[in-house]
Amino acid sequence: MTRARITGVGAYAPKRILTNADLEKMIDTNDEWIVQRSGIRERRIADETEATSDLAVKAAQQALERANLVPEDIEFIAVGTTTPDMIFPTVGNIVQHRLGCRRAGSVDMLAACAGSIYSLSIGSQFIQTGKYRRVLCIGAETLSRITDFTDRGTCVLLADAAGAAVLEPSDDERGIIDFDLYSDGQYWDLLYMPGGGSRHPATKETVEARMHYAKMKGNEVFKVAVRLFVDCAERILARNGLTADDVSLFIPHQANLRIIEAAAKRVNLPMERVFVNVDRYGNTGAASVYVALEEAIAAGRLKRGDLVLLVAFGGGFAWGAALMRW
Repeated sequence: MTRARITGVGAYAPKRILTNADLEKMIDTNDEWIVQRSGIRERRIADETEATSDLAVKAAQQALERANLVPEDIEFIAVGTTTPDMIFPTVGNIVQHRLGCRRAGSVDMLAACAGSIYSLSIGSQFIQTGKYRRVLCIGAETLSRITDFTDRGTCVLLADAAGAAVLEPSDDERGIIDFDLYSDGQYWDLLYMPGGGSRHPATKETVEARMHYAKMKGNEVFKVAVRLFVDCAERILARNGLTADDVSLFIPHQANLRIIEAAAKRVNLPMERVFVNVDRYGNTGAASVYVALEEAIAAGRLKRGDLVLLVAFGGGFAWGAALMRW
């Protein structure tokens, strides 16, 4: 099949910066504690006028411009998000309308922080089968909206951003080589938000019980996440007859620097071949891989022919990897 190739990447982060020093004034924490446990020094937070679709539109516009396309060229939009503007319509619907992609279908997928890999895989398969020639993939989050700023275990981590990538058919060896997608629901209670769904719809009691915020068991998530990172990275490389030595750049989900470092060490990838920006953005969920990819391109970290490995995991758990030739 024809490979899907990324022809334009965009990213957007809100202007407001929340530093560790700011958090020290809000909760019982300090810069040293946060950096030691997460590597995060600051994160971006949407203002009261910004919803997830607002961030997504800005990232998508940049991606389209860099791909030299206009909105009418897009035939399908795949959005990964955990924090849609509302239950329905989807972020994809809103983005499709606001961009002016008049002939495009759209879908949202909720794979938590793995939404980047899941949206990229959905878009890629439409290109590979020949169904569509131009697909817009987006990861966008306003995780601050579901962050409990009295819980230092989560509020130091979560943040807001959006990233987007345009996919088109490749005419050579460049493009997305392979995908691996996984899930395991036995870990659901390690990272979840109990309120707001059909099991615990919004009531006075659920609001008072703070059930509409993300809950996480940090130590357990760390242990499982490192194993999942390593497992899917090794599997996708082995299946394609490759090793870590062949990887030019590893772009992992930017959840936590300790997780990234532990996973890279076990996969046998030196940190100079790992892209990290979690220190400046925190965990931006489904946006993080796209934002990191955009920054890697801007920094000149990728050249034609490089082998790039993308890996992400999120609540559920859902996780996955993508392998591509730049």
